[in-house]
Amino acid sequence: QVQLEESGGGLVQPGGSLRLSCVASGSVPSFYTSAWYRQSQGKERERVAIFTGGGRTVYSDSVKGRFIISRDNEKNTVYLEMHHLEPADTADYYCNLVINPRQNYWGQGTRVTVSS
Repeated sequence: QVQLEESGGGLVQPGGSLRLSCVASGSVPSFYTSAWYRQSQGKERERVAIFTGGGRTVYSDSVKGRFIISRDNEKNTVYLEMHHLEPADTADYYCNLVINPRQNYWGQGTRVTVSS
């Protein structure tokens, strides 16, 4: 079992920045995929960034050029740096860790609100 705990959400003005963190604990393997998803009210959950076991990163078009995903394997922590935030980025952000299709873990979410 793996447990994920996100932190770093909050209220930020448009154009501002935030950094989300997600710490994994438990039986964390050496090779896995990390991802950040978000869900706005009334919308489906959207994947915004992936960090693969090989270190490759992939971003959704909606955040490309503004968000950066990174991972510290020694700390079992994945980060999401968010810059030039817009009101449309307001959502609950969820950390995801996938070892294989049967081992797919989620955090409890952290809320990001972009508003003046």
